[in-house]
Amino acid sequence: MPVQSLAGQIEVASDPHSLAQRVAEWFTKAVSALPGQVRIALSGGSTPRELYHLLATPPFRGEIPWTRLELFWGDERFVPRDDAASNARMVRETLLSQVPIAETRIHPMPVDGTPADAARRYEDLLKRIYGADRLDPARPLFDIMFLGLGSDGHTASLLPGQPVLEERERWVAAVTKGRSEARITLTYPAIEASATIAFLVTGADKTEAVSAVRAGDTNLPAGRIRAQGQIIWFLDRAAAGPA
Repeated sequence: MPVQSLAGQIEVASDPHSLAQRVAEWFTKAVSALPGQVRIALSGGSTPRELYHLLATPPFRGEIPWTRLELFWGDERFVPRDDAASNARMVRETLLSQVPIAETRIHPMPVDGTPADAARRYEDLLKRIYGADRLDPARPLFDIMFLGLGSDGHTASLLPGQPVLEERERWVAAVTKGRSEARITLTYPAIEASATIAFLVTGADKTEAVSAVRAGDTNLPAGRIRAQGQIIWFLDRAAAGPA
């Protein structure tokens, strides 16, 4: 499968609320149209919070085929599951506690043991579910991958200046520096093995990063993604910059 440009498709909403509404509409239609089991990688942080709340409420809650979804995380802070900074806690409170999806189909990243061991265990889980130890460009690991974007160009926990940016073999890695807490993150190979990557970005402080990443600037972590599938940028007007 050829590598796709990161410029991708772009959709701009007037504000974060309108953006969440638009993404909820898109996601509902997209997963409903996909056949069989649908694997989704969720993004943490503040931007998708309203999206998850919308998906858990009418009309979206009743239109999404929850029993066909299998949920994963793009990254996680290495903190207890009940910690306020936990991505898994945020998603559970805003979405998972309110929708009919079995616990066996929800796969948060482990946060026990050491970060390196937790990363290995999550990679082993992904390989079991995928059914192979190597990724096939013709067979996506994820149907939809949600990603955010920091003003420094990071996505998931692919942080500037960290060794994880050079990882091209492992699917999951520990990131022990660059932030106040250790993190677990999907690596480039796992992110790239997605049929659709949907970036959700809000705020004027992200405008320059959005422009640079869409242009393929490899000085920024997100600019190093070699996308194999579709790229969609969901931006609010502030993140998109001048029309």
